[in-house]
Amino acid sequence: MKRTFELMVFDWDGTLMDSEARIVTCMQRAASQVGVPVPDNAAARDVIGLGLIEAVQRLFPAADAPAVTALVDAYRAHWLGDEVVPAPMFAGAGELIEGLFDAGVLLAVATGKSRRGLDKALEESGLGRFFHATRCADEAFSKPHPQMLQDILTDLDTTAGRAVMVGDTEYDMQMARNAGVSAVAVSHGVHAPSRLLANGADACFDDLFQLSDWLHGTVDANGV
Repeated sequence: MKRTFELMVFDWDGTLMDSEARIVTCMQRAASQVGVPVPDNAAARDVIGLGLIEAVQRLFPAADAPAVTALVDAYRAHWLGDEVVPAPMFAGAGELIEGLFDAGVLLAVATGKSRRGLDKALEESGLGRFFHATRCADEAFSKPHPQMLQDILTDLDTTAGRAVMVGDTEYDMQMARNAGVSAVAVSHGVHAPSRLLANGADACFDDLFQLSDWLHGTVDANGV
């Protein structure tokens, strides 16, 4: 059975863009630049999905306010630079988004990125024209607070029951539940399927191709 949603809201990093390596590298370089202990890969990847300030505070709990500001500024400088590893779109992302747009589905992004960072990613990916609304962590409370989704629902005049959140972290799943929105997950990002399902995902898929098949009704709700 084909599944129809009036609105599909996508996380960006780890869901549509394969940015894990770039985020981890930028966070590690920021720590080195500021002179605080450099987090290992596992610790840095675990905060992906949170707003940048919240991610820094969780990753560096001993950092005072000036150190947090310095880390945030250093991270942004590295991310917006061109000396770090690239962050390509996941296979199938463009086709999925364009196909949903052509089918008349409302599309949105709810991301832990800053507005400047998301605008850069939307421009570079060529996908910006397909999204009807976007909300970033510097415009609302960080995930898992529901404000980003609530704002999008209001902007697009859509009820929670007609929307679904697609993400790769427990923060996405928790945000969706807090907003009363259905949630599905892709496991090619940073959190394992068991963690996603334990935090409220209705279904978890290996990649965007499998998600697309589910939407078209050719695979069941467990993504198999």
